[in-house]
Amino acid sequence: MTAWPEPVERVAAFLRDTGAEARLEELEADTQTATAAADAVGCTLGQVVKSLVLVCDGSPVVALVPGDRRADTGKVAHLVDAKRVTIATPAQVVEATGFEPGSVAPFPLERVAAVLVERTLLRYPALWAGAGSERHLVTLAPTELVRLTRGRVEDVVLESP
Repeated sequence: MTAWPEPVERVAAFLRDTGAEARLEELEADTQTATAAADAVGCTLGQVVKSLVLVCDGSPVVALVPGDRRADTGKVAHLVDAKRVTIATPAQVVEATGFEPGSVAPFPLERVAAVLVERTLLRYPALWAGAGSERHLVTLAPTELVRLTRGRVEDVVLESP
């Protein structure tokens, strides 16, 4: 058996250390987009968790949103009491999370100021999130996602058209 890439092993170690009820999987295809991830595992786009890294008044914040929705930076700014919210650059993503863009896992995120979990993710029995590389995903229950991220369940997405 070949070893997993270091970022994936970091996620796996976190899952083991926290006694997480989750399954980490290596897939045949890359899953850099939510659509690719949903296709690879056979779930709906809404069950794919996008880990969006935002910079809020200079501090990194992660918003976990369904693959079929977009984060509302105005709502995020209000929730974290920030005057300015921007999408993190690729370099800021790596600095804040230790993961490359397109493979950011929702945990472990020691350098992130806050994790906001979009409330509509809680309606699904199972979710799929990035696990440190373009070919690794973790599946878990929404309640486990909230527990492991110590996230705040909030309304963080743009209203549907």
